[in-house]
Amino acid sequence: MTLFVNRLTHLDASLWCPEHGLIGASWRVDAELDGELGADGMLFDFGEVKPWIKSRLDRGVDHTLLVPTEAPGVNVQECYEGLRVRTETPYALEVRGPRQAFSLLPWPAVTPQRLAEHLDQGLMRQPPERVEAIRLTLSDEPIEGAGYRYSHGLKRHAGNCQRIAHGHRSRLHVWQNGQRCPALEADWAARLDARYLVDEADVDEGMEASWLGRLVTSYRAAQGYFTMSLPRERCVVMPTSTTVEHIAAWLAGEITRETGQATRVQAFEGIDKGAFAEAKP
Repeated sequence: MTLFVNRLTHLDASLWCPEHGLIGASWRVDAELDGELGADGMLFDFGEVKPWIKSRLDRGVDHTLLVPTEAPGVNVQECYEGLRVRTETPYALEVRGPRQAFSLLPWPAVTPQRLAEHLDQGLMRQPPERVEAIRLTLSDEPIEGAGYRYSHGLKRHAGNCQRIAHGHRSRLHVWQNGQRCPALEADWAARLDARYLVDEADVDEGMEASWLGRLVTSYRAAQGYFTMSLPRERCVVMPTSTTVEHIAAWLAGEITRETGQATRVQAFEGIDKGAFAEAKP
């Protein structure tokens, strides 16, 4: 017997891509479970399937930096903060933070299919009674139009969003004069794609000045101390924290400033959630 649960949850993370560098990812999670029926006529109560799987994903890869340790130029070492990840190609990056902020994967690249198989194996280490196999499917949200893959960290967040390098794959909707503006959406999505969004208050000005062409950001959060260095052109510095509410407001203001027209923005944070903001000239 096979039990299935579609749209069980969403998984948000950042990953190091040998081709694009640091990118955000958001995947829909579907699940299938094989096993034998119990005396109650059920394999696994639907009311228990979702929290059981979701709690394990939340404690594992969700909101971490997925690091393919066999990718070219990737080096991982222990450090005072916990772990230090350094990369060389397609550009140099260094991230330091507590161990739980990283998912180290012994692969040359991270793919949704391989990650799903890895998660399957983890879930089956202590399976529920009568469950003989678990298969997760991770899939990108179909996006018709503009989308972008950004990374960020929220030092004031009480949960795992405080990790300095986690991210999302998100839609972007822009309206002017009551009409959607596909050209503006595509332009701004391209500006933000594969970028790190950083609060200017977290930029280490001293270190940035000494590392020509690079931006260094650091902060202390409840989970520990985080720091990251990467090329300045891979970053977008915002005057506020990088919550989706502030991202929406910043985009509305910047687009209004450039076009001279009132603008309404719907900024997504991954799949099916986000914020609206408006700005006027």
